[in-house]
Amino acid sequence: MRTATDTRRRDILVHTEAGVATLTFNRPDKKNSITAAMYTALADALAQAEADAAVRVLLLQGSATVFSAGNDIGDFIDNPPAEKDAPVFRFLRALATFSKPLVAAVCGPAVGIGTTLLFHCDLVYAGDNAAFSLPFVNLGLCPEAGSSLLAPQAFGHHRAAEALLLGEPFFAEAALEVGLVNRVVPPTEANAVAQAKARKLAAKPPASLTETKRLLKAHQTPQVLARIEEEAEVFARLLKAPAAREAFTAFIEKRRPDFSAT
Repeated sequence: MRTATDTRRRDILVHTEAGVATLTFNRPDKKNSITAAMYTALADALAQAEADAAVRVLLLQGSATVFSAGNDIGDFIDNPPAEKDAPVFRFLRALATFSKPLVAAVCGPAVGIGTTLLFHCDLVYAGDNAAFSLPFVNLGLCPEAGSSLLAPQAFGHHRAAEALLLGEPFFAEAALEVGLVNRVVPPTEANAVAQAKARKLAAKPPASLTETKRLLKAHQTPQVLARIEEEAEVFARLLKAPAAREAFTAFIEKRRPDFSAT
């Protein structure tokens, strides 16, 4: 019988047990904001889980108080994802093409990619303190992770436009209503509930799981990958534009951005 293993990869914890690979955001002092090194660790962990026949399900989680505050702005400025092989895009492609079930437990803030990655998950369990936001426009940028395609499919156009154009947060019950999450539970229970569901999946026939997921997603996978690439191109261009520079400068200076001259 395979024994449990734990590996620390800087700010990402990887634990494999009972057929479930659990990736935990572990940077609480920075609200689990994600650096380029963390994206590399996530992409590598997904690739290893994909290749490991003993792994049948992958679970993404944070803590009971925070899932992820999105990109680490300082690291993001120092390591902008200008190339298609940047760590963040490696992670997104691995996520979008992962053949095994993906489960997520989300509590507290889920900002930017902390929300968009959930569109690629098969089951999502949220704490009742979860707060989702897609503030790309507010940063002078555009959506990523295929969310400009997947959000309208999930939410309908008007709700997706509200989330992506205004960038205002929405909360667990609203996420449940539009189908972004499967169930809302107390924050202290979210990781355990998600783990229990992941283990239930891991006990099922693996070929049946992967083939069912393939059939569920086969019609849109090429479009999703194409949209991720298109978004990446626009994202890289906007990242160099005056609006993004103003947004990031304002963030560092802790002031409201002024886009009147952009």
